[in-house]
Amino acid sequence: MQDHKLFNKEHHIFRRSLRKFLEKEALPYFEQWEEEKCIPRKFWKKMGEQGYLCPWVDEKYGGINADFGYSVIIGEELDKIGGGLGGIGLHNDVVMPYIDSYGTEEQKKRWFPPALTGDLISAVAMTEPGTGSDLQAVKTTAIRDGDSYILNGEKTFITNGIHSDLVIVVCKTDPQAEPAYKGVSLIVVEDGTSGFKKGKQLKKVGLHSNDTSELIFEDCRVPVTNLLGEEGNGFYYLMEKLQQERLVLAIATQASCERMLEITINYVKQREAFGRPIGKFQNTRFKLAEMATEIQIGRTFVNDLISKHMNGEHVVTEVSMAKWWITDLAKKVATECMQLHGGYGFMEEYEIARRFRDVQVGSIYAGTNEIMKQIIAKNMGL
Repeated sequence: MQDHKLFNKEHHIFRRSLRKFLEKEALPYFEQWEEEKCIPRKFWKKMGEQGYLCPWVDEKYGGINADFGYSVIIGEELDKIGGGLGGIGLHNDVVMPYIDSYGTEEQKKRWFPPALTGDLISAVAMTEPGTGSDLQAVKTTAIRDGDSYILNGEKTFITNGIHSDLVIVVCKTDPQAEPAYKGVSLIVVEDGTSGFKKGKQLKKVGLHSNDTSELIFEDCRVPVTNLLGEEGNGFYYLMEKLQQERLVLAIATQASCERMLEITINYVKQREAFGRPIGKFQNTRFKLAEMATEIQIGRTFVNDLISKHMNGEHVVTEVSMAKWWITDLAKKVATECMQLHGGYGFMEEYEIARRFRDVQVGSIYAGTNEIMKQIIAKNMGL
């Protein structure tokens, strides 16, 4: 269902080689990774060797200056293997772009090369035990002390948390600031920093291979040179980058919807009941026709937004629409597809069972769907 207007010949060659790589290096091991609750570092390194980590990075740091179309292809192909590979997309297209946009030359030279080889895995720490959607209310503080910041606080639900070598921490450098968002800054904390601890790996309903954890900062001393951008501008940086984060999620979720439809069509053609394939029953056909229509609407919308985003257009409202609508659609598709699988849909050995679990969180992370509707309504002048 890809849009050929978005992609050129090089993009199609890239997709074919990536798909072949994933079929060899990820697909045979993915169930094992789900059971082990992590994506092994050696897989990250293989991705890096092939140029599949942050290909958009400038050549002078080891990238290939690839356009966003390459990120789209990587996101879609990873999701076709499984949603648990989403931590790679987060590293590629959510975390490292902060370094690109707000990092100093010295920071880029230090962090980009290992991020491209898979030697450095990144995370962004926004959410806290008591703070989710309301980012300006974060309690983690970073108080200046000479040429260091002293960080204190706790983060939770952090994707790539256990493996992370570099974490962009959303914190308050001025806890007294009025309004509160003017006190928010972004500080990069590296693994091994004194006072930085990784808490327990969290047990999740789905996305099992995607490691998610708590992060704890206790008098964690970070050099001032690890400040990202300017002090007090963190909230603006977050708002600026959320368009791409939510678009990346919509793209991966769209790919998931397409995959669920594909496996269900294959299943109903083979499964027989009352002497004929269940794909011949009117209810099955109507359900699949309805889903195919809505999934195609999603694809058309997502491709339009990819195109606008690549052109540098400000599409926050439309991205918020796509994020909530497609993540809600994925839940509906997962439920309908599981139903069409009958009892087998409830069995772990069938892919639809994993997909059903994995899509549930889409309406919660990267800003809840309720927040998306608030953004849309606000931008409508309400």
